[in-house]
Amino acid sequence: MKKTYSQIWGPYNRAQQKEKGDLQTLAHDLCAGVVDLEQARGRPRFALADMLFCMIFKVYCGVSCRRVMFDLKIAYEHGFISRLPGFSTILRYFEKSELRQYLVQLIIQSSLPLRNVEKSFAIDSTGFSTSLFGRWFDFRYGKLQSGDKRKWIKAHLMCGVLTNIVTAVEVTDGNAGDAPYFEPLLNTTTQNFRPREVIGDKAYSSLANFKHADSKGVLAVIPFKANANAVHGTGDPLWTRLYHFYSLNDGWFERRYHQRSNIESTNAMIKMKFGERIRSRTKVAQFNELLCKVLCHNICVTIQAYYELGIEPTFWDQGDDKKAA
Repeated sequence: MKKTYSQIWGPYNRAQQKEKGDLQTLAHDLCAGVVDLEQARGRPRFALADMLFCMIFKVYCGVSCRRVMFDLKIAYEHGFISRLPGFSTILRYFEKSELRQYLVQLIIQSSLPLRNVEKSFAIDSTGFSTSLFGRWFDFRYGKLQSGDKRKWIKAHLMCGVLTNIVTAVEVTDGNAGDAPYFEPLLNTTTQNFRPREVIGDKAYSSLANFKHADSKGVLAVIPFKANANAVHGTGDPLWTRLYHFYSLNDGWFERRYHQRSNIESTNAMIKMKFGERIRSRTKVAQFNELLCKVLCHNICVTIQAYYELGIEPTFWDQGDDKKAA
């Protein structure tokens, strides 16, 4: 009989009903911690916190900058932004490459309310289409015809397996490999969390990744490839130890590895809620838009955790010197 998991409908329903209002409150709190850019001369710019809020809310609403202006006017009247920009100003800020680091830092900060909840993490990548046609599934499994011309960008994610909160992200071109991003994603996660294990598929199976996880005190639950030997070419003992341990404890390994399905759930959550297609035209704007999708996902997860787990979503703790800059 297939195992099923019941939903806690009361808290779930409250979270869904209040999500749009709560998201604006949390996005405002997150953006308030951003250190604004210095300006020596010229016309006064819009506050960076205001523009980041507008970018986040535009992606959350899933409409064009023109259509989101009515919602932003209401947000302005409620004090979530200090000035109401024009839609063309929002588009110009999506084109700013320097905002990428701010969005990455906001994603990290948005995950911190759950730092005491998550102990196991999963890693994977997924593609987002920059064209109206085509699906990442077709591209990944070779179903596109030779005449198709579609461009993709890729999100490399690490998430907690309990709440699906994203703790680290890297955005790359669509043809970037997965294995090289294991180290930076794990490094970012270990700065704020204390992971016991990280689960990934065979794409991350390499001695370098096993050794890096071990240096962090983290168990890499990654299956070996079919052509892998018990003894690595370098003779490294860690490879041999893990190879035999996973082979002799197959049942245990399968139970731990099954948690990797949570990163697939995270990818699906982002795409189903905020779309698998990137609306922006240029690469800089596409990268920023994708980061906004991940940030919106994190804020929604944090809202859900508040209603279901009672975790207060506070950001930029007093005395925290890690503000985005």
